[in-house]
Amino acid sequence: MKEVIVRSISGLLFIIIMVAALLGGVLWYSLLFGAIMVIMMLEYFRITIPKGALKWQKGASLTVAIALFAAVLLTGYGILEAKYLLIPALMPLLIFIGNLYTKSFNRHTFTEQGAREPNGYENFPATLGALLYIALPVSLFSMAALFPMDALFPMEALFPMEAPVEFRGGILLGFFIILWASDVGAYCFGCTMGRMGPRLFPSVSPKKSWIGSIGGTACAIGAAALIHSFTELFPFSLADSLIIGAIISIGGGFGDLVESQLKRNFGVKDSGSIMPGHGGMLDRFDGALIGFPMAIIYLEFFLK
Repeated sequence: MKEVIVRSISGLLFIIIMVAALLGGVLWYSLLFGAIMVIMMLEYFRITIPKGALKWQKGASLTVAIALFAAVLLTGYGILEAKYLLIPALMPLLIFIGNLYTKSFNRHTFTEQGAREPNGYENFPATLGALLYIALPVSLFSMAALFPMDALFPMEALFPMEAPVEFRGGILLGFFIILWASDVGAYCFGCTMGRMGPRLFPSVSPKKSWIGSIGGTACAIGAAALIHSFTELFPFSLADSLIIGAIISIGGGFGDLVESQLKRNFGVKDSGSIMPGHGGMLDRFDGALIGFPMAIIYLEFFLK
């Protein structure tokens, strides 16, 4: 009973903080999601890299992540020109240069059979993996919320030269509501009817079923319909809202499986313990890391 109470309280606080940041403006959004990105990367490092190893490389990777997050946000606002995205895009090359000055990487020994003796270099790809798996998707989140104002309101008469950009955090909040609805739906359908059908991906997550996955997608589409009909979070048509709901649910399912595979390969149950009863930030955002970028691609190519 105590565990249920703790889990409920931490979950409620998490939702309150998320809603407040997303609706509070770009400053609160950038502070919260910048911090969440860093925490997820630290959790990823704890899973994939031995304690105390590659301190310089991990620090450099975090620096690149913060630079990328800021550059995408400021470029979307029009404060920076697109060329400045080259800076965080090329900064990872500095990590490779830093490898030259890592002593363990310069010990090159092989067994009599020709096999390479471990020297720590085998853990290095994780510092780049964190950038691709966590920093890049989180940096793209802001693209869902940045809209020229005339894309939402007829303001060409007031701003004939160039439309200003408005941060619409409510769109991202809608994305999260859909993802949460998908997770809850998948859990409920899986628990009640999952035994009647085949497993979804038994080698990675034995308890997940196709029925749960389909039920989760149905709930996500239903949540998207409700968001469109009863809130002002989505400035999209009903059809586009339903498509976004399906994309986030399907992509979120893949995101959950990807993190499950990661944890199974390293024998880890939870990515962290920052949320009592819920695990780490990576456990909470695994679905968003794949689901949201997929939805943002649809948004950028077909709606904006």
